[in-house]
Amino acid sequence: MSDKEYKVRASHCHHRASEEEIYQVLRRTTDPLDRSWAKLEKARRVVLKFNMIKPREKIEYFAGRRRELVDDAVARAVLRLLRERTTAELVATDTYPYGNGNVTPDDFNYRHILEDFDVRYVDSNLPPFTTYEVPGGGRMFDRYVLNAVFDEADEVISIAKMKNHAFMGITLTLKNLFGLPPMIPPEGRTRSYYHHLIRLSYVLPDLGMITKPCLNIVDALTGQWGREWGGEGRICNTLLAGDHTVATDVCGMTLMGHDPKSDWPTPPFRRDRNHLLLAAERGFGTLDLDEIDYESEVEGPLAEFDSVSTDSSETVDNWRRTTCEQGLIYMDDRSKLVDRYRGQFIYMQDGQVVWNGENPSNLGSRRELSGEKKNSALWLKYVDPDEGEGEHFERYDECLQLAS
Repeated sequence: MSDKEYKVRASHCHHRASEEEIYQVLRRTTDPLDRSWAKLEKARRVVLKFNMIKPREKIEYFAGRRRELVDDAVARAVLRLLRERTTAELVATDTYPYGNGNVTPDDFNYRHILEDFDVRYVDSNLPPFTTYEVPGGGRMFDRYVLNAVFDEADEVISIAKMKNHAFMGITLTLKNLFGLPPMIPPEGRTRSYYHHLIRLSYVLPDLGMITKPCLNIVDALTGQWGREWGGEGRICNTLLAGDHTVATDVCGMTLMGHDPKSDWPTPPFRRDRNHLLLAAERGFGTLDLDEIDYESEVEGPLAEFDSVSTDSSETVDNWRRTTCEQGLIYMDDRSKLVDRYRGQFIYMQDGQVVWNGENPSNLGSRRELSGEKKNSALWLKYVDPDEGEGEHFERYDECLQLAS
């Protein structure tokens, strides 16, 4: 028996496999994850985060499988397995960024699957909310507002799709957790607040440390090259599972042909830092395959993967530098800004407040808002005299030093 702290398994599963075959492969893949099952079998409530929600008319398919989302057959296999292995209440949660006031429609695309397995759905955009501290302090923020469903959650499971990501390089089980923070002010933060240059790479480890998923599953029957939405399909014929989100993603990244120890600006991290590296630096997981009890029936690369280059390296460098500068200027001028804008959101650009208000959700993209200053970043901040979210402004100084 291995005494390594993390365990991950990857299994061959043909992308045209039947639902029964997918279930059997998933069962074989997860059976060795004894630490995961020990937690799940004694849990009373388990919260699941599927990378699945999207309007039906926008769902893309490739080789008979969902190209950008966890496939229905994989979701069914996960829930069947859980129903056989645990008596816990199962609760799925997500946020809905596709209109409708950011409230999940009653007939959302995978509700029927949840109902088939008696799984309750909680909209993470809606109250009640709880403020959760990052254990030991956060990398980007010390605390985050999340739906109170986590108050009584004994365990969390993350089920993701194998994809590249235009901002984050890759999106697997840790990036999947970004769907948890509510987006509706005043309690929530508009999506671009966290999904922002510099911040997001550090936010993801924070969310991982709060939720600590004990079972992490990657649907790699098919994957997607280039970006999270609108990329190119890839046939991968694999299911991946592990007992730690970072360790699972490190193995997944390796199967994609990427170096898990690489960092910005090395591809696939063309725009921002490697969130897995930042998590491991904090002591949350490891990048070292030798520290993972990892067995695989498949060899990487499973297919050609890389993140798409959306902007020139010079433009990205400028955006990163000016983002950091705005954060540091805010700190220097915080007293004056609090006096004038307390309780509001502000956008800063070139050291000036260019917008202020209570809800930045419907302002459009930062590219549009930047006007003629296309190379100068807009930085969004909630002006709180108490700095309740506990932002770590030293991250901006660190990233400036990294770029110099």
